Formats: sequence, C-alpha cells, structure tokens
Amino acid sequence: MDFELSKEQKEIQKAVRDFVKGEFKKELILEFEEKHEYPVKMWKKAAELGFIGIHYPEQYSGQGMGVFENILVAEELCRGDSSVGACIMLAGFASEIIMHFGSEEQKSKWLPQVAEGKVLSCGAFTEPDHGSDITAMNTTAVKDGNEWVINGSKIFITNGGPRAGFYSVLCQSDSNVKPSYRGISLILVEADRPGVTATTVGVKMGIRMMDTAEVNFNNVRVPLSNTIGEENKGFYQLLQFFNESRIGIAAQALGTAQGAFDRALAYVKQREQGGKKLADYQVTQHKLAEMATKIEMSRLITYKAALNFDRKTIDPKITSMAKFAAARTAVEVCDEAIQLMGGYGYMLEYEVERFYRDAKITEIYEGTKEIQKNTIASGLLGKFK
Repeated sequence: MDFELSKEQKEIQKAVRDFVKGEFKKELILEFEEKHEYPVKMWKKAAELGFIGIHYPEQYSGQGMGVFENILVAEELCRGDSSVGACIMLAGFASEIIMHFGSEEQKSKWLPQVAEGKVLSCGAFTEPDHGSDITAMNTTAVKDGNEWVINGSKIFITNGGPRAGFYSVLCQSDSNVKPSYRGISLILVEADRPGVTATTVGVKMGIRMMDTAEVNFNNVRVPLSNTIGEENKGFYQLLQFFNESRIGIAAQALGTAQGAFDRALAYVKQREQGGKKLADYQVTQHKLAEMATKIEMSRLITYKAALNFDRKTIDPKITSMAKFAAARTAVEVCDEAIQLMGGYGYMLEYEVERFYRDAKITEIYEGTKEIQKNTIASGLLGKFK
C-alpha cells in the first residue's frame, strides 16, 4: 500500500495552501466572525481557482477528480481557517445528490453554477421535531397534475438563505407505504420558488460565518421533473450521499485539528516560562506527541474512506469511523491547544478558541457521533448484509 500522494495531489495541496496564505487575512477573518458575515470574496476566489466542485465531471465545470482530491482541498482550507474553510468546502453541500442521481437537465443547470461560485447548494433533510431520525417526515409532497405541491419545514439547513440556489428536499411522497421510509423522495426546489422562505436560526456557538437557516415550504409547486432520481427512493439515495458527505466532514475536522495544532506548536516554541521555552518542558512535549498522533491516525482513516469511495469499495462502517474519529480528534486537539496557550488560547485574537467552537459541529451534523456508532456497530454485527 502506497501512502504517498501523487504529484498531482501534492500540486493541489500546494495550490490550496498558496490560496490560504494569500487570501486568509487574520484581521478580515476576525471581522467576519464578529459580524457573522459570509466570506463572499474568498468563496468566489476559491471557485475561480477550481477548488469548489473539483470532483465534478469537467462538463459541469469540475475537474473530473475524486473524493480524495476533494477532501485534500477541504483539509487544507480548514487548516488555514476553521470557519472560512468550512464555508468554502461546504459551498456545494449536497450537490453530490444531483451529481449522482439527478437528471441531465438538473446537472447541467445547477452543478456549473455551484462550481463557479454563483450559488450555494443546500440539502434540506433535518426537521424540527425529528432531528437525527430522517425516516420520520412531516414535510410532504403531493402530486397535483404535473406538479408536486410541497408543505413542511426544515431546520439547521447549511447554506440556507440569500445565497442559496436550490434545495434538495427530503419529502414524504407516499404516506400509505409501510415502513414510511419507502415512500420518501428527494425533490429539487429552487430557492426563489413562491412559498419558499428561509430564516436564520440565530447566533451559533461556532461556524458563525456560515448561513444556517430554518426553511419553510408553503404550498410550493414544482414540476414532477424536479424529482431527483427515482420517486420514493430518496431515503436510499440519501444514505448513499452520507457515505460521501461524512468523509468531507471528517476532512473538515481533520483540517480544524491540524490548524489548532499548528498554532499551539508555534506558540510553545516561542513562549517562555520559568526561563525555558514551553516546548522544552516534557509535559508540553507529551501533549504535542499525543495531539500529533491523534491527527495522524484520523488522517489515515479519513484518507482510506475517501480512497474506498473512489475505488467503488464503499464501506459505511469505515466512513462512519472516519467521521467519528476525526471529529473526536478535532474536539480533543483544540481543547489541548487552548490548554497549552493558557489565557491567550482563550482570546479571540489567537484563533484557537474559535477552532475549538468550530470543531464541535463536526460531531453533530451529517449524523451525530451516536449515529456514527450505530452505523459502525451495524457493520460489525453484519446488519448491512
């Protein structure tokens, strides 16, 4: 097994690092954080450089690369900054549903717009009363002639709001079938359709620059041709999407952990205490050793999950292990980074406190850590057979 990146992959990695170095200005990022403002110019610049939708086919403004190259981009972006990086890497969130299951018309219309930084993509799955249980749907889609009529509400929708181009909405399209998840469809709803409203969920603990909304659908009419893939197969399509998206969140967590580690390492090398650099104390060295080991282990399993996906040997157990492990690593490493930096680590100016706040979401969205454990256990017990 070769653990070395290819020349092309190293070039991608370097290109993202150069972008981060040139565009991620600390003072500007802190201003975005305080104002809860989306980093529009950085998003559009990243799109211009081809970092968004790098895994799309070339005919849809992508570069024809795989999930592995996409997570390399995500990792480096979040290493550069946990908040701006998350905004950019998730600019195309759930667009993979269109890429894998959508019609040619849907792909041709929407994927280039996402890749070129014209709109944000949204997956509208979670409901206010159901949380992690995506088999329970209050949002309904009822046929009326050649149209779907959609009613319902979704919560904590990433990218929902003023920059959204469309929502991939999980709906109960057949209310009579048992079990109910066999009657769930994914339907593309343009953000500017009459009856679609998006309201911010308010101030969040972390990822404060990112638009997160409650989205309501009030008698929203879309043509039946807006059905994504096969009718009543939305639940199964979503599970396949999670196998890809969770690898991306693992990469977000990985980059966040590495970014916090980088900052803590630089600090202890220059900070003196008791006449010695902090880095000269064994207790500091042991903390650094533990942090670096956790990051490297998380990187290995995240990369393995991505390679599995690209090789069509997808294992939901490994995918969930990657997200579970990397997210836990992000939280633990960021916590230790603050501890190493003491009072300075607690200050906004030194960034690691924000990395810490941003890390926590990776244990929640795209399936909580408890959901990942369920998936891992199901794989171990043979329930996927």
